[in-house]
Amino acid sequence: MGDALEILLYGHPSLRRKCRPVEVFDDDLRALASRMEVAMYAERGIGLAAPQVGRDLRLLLAEDAREGAPRARVFVNPEIVWSSSERDKYAEGCLSLPDVFEDVVRPVRVRMRYQDLEGREQEIEDDGLLARVLQHELDHLEGVLFVDHLSALKRKLLARKLRALSERARQQPGA
Repeated sequence: MGDALEILLYGHPSLRRKCRPVEVFDDDLRALASRMEVAMYAERGIGLAAPQVGRDLRLLLAEDAREGAPRARVFVNPEIVWSSSERDKYAEGCLSLPDVFEDVVRPVRVRMRYQDLEGREQEIEDDGLLARVLQHELDHLEGVLFVDHLSALKRKLLARKLRALSERARQQPGA
């Protein structure tokens, strides 16, 4: 299983890199997804992207509670292939930005194409919390954080919190 994965904080350079596609679907990839799930739930998250644990891969996890009990789904090489013109505002948070919650406007419904851990092509469409989480986590794979969607004024109001997180991030590995 290996050591526990550390979730990187705002300000860590890994969070701003555009991730490379996954090309090898093997036991290492499955082990990483499993370790990411442990890290996500240990921090009480509902989504986690590979760059948040220092991995430069197009891999994300999102909790899918639609079928009953919450469970993490793994999305490899995801891409949104359609999104609704209807938008809504929702308070988002992020494991890389603890204690920061702000309203973000995103499409209500999305359709995503991705591969599973075996490399098989899949598609999913949702208009609930899962749609929101998928968009948030997909942003991470592009080096985008939810605070990037905020107005300049909102970011200015958060400046002190963001500076404090950046200071903590400087202590993390690879910073």
